[in-house]
Amino acid sequence: MTITFIRFINLILAALLAGTSFGILIGLNPNNYTPATYLEQQQQLVLSLNIPMVSLVIAATIVTIISAFLQRNNRSVYIILLIAAIFFASCIFISTFGNLPIQTEMLNWKTDSLPSNWTSLRDKWWTLHTVRTIAELVALTLIAWTTSMSAVNSSQEKKNGS
Repeated sequence: MTITFIRFINLILAALLAGTSFGILIGLNPNNYTPATYLEQQQQLVLSLNIPMVSLVIAATIVTIISAFLQRNNRSVYIILLIAAIFFASCIFISTFGNLPIQTEMLNWKTDSLPSNWTSLRDKWWTLHTVRTIAELVALTLIAWTTSMSAVNSSQEKKNGS
């Protein structure tokens, strides 16, 4: 029952994280925004999502590692989940060393005095967000795959045992 619960939590955390990032990716591409719209949208995004997204990626990484450890007797599931955890950990590094410094700088910008390099910082942030979203989607896919395969294997074991 513990493994089933951890798998469930793992899948939910991964889906919330990847889903939020994917929604931003498909719905908030900043390339056609005016400077004022971009700045307002980005500052609101950072202020409203920074803490929840950081919390989600840390929780998803930890729960994925716990899930892998609990399923270490199944070598393929164990390895796939460790790979998923590495993808989540890469998101932490991308955010910490890429997105967050740009976001911190953006929070101090004013629409009437944007820095001359604001578009290059915008584009760098967007590229990092895209890479981070892909990593989260890969991790989600790996977690969903192992969860599905574990359910299929469990069902077959019950069928063969009866």
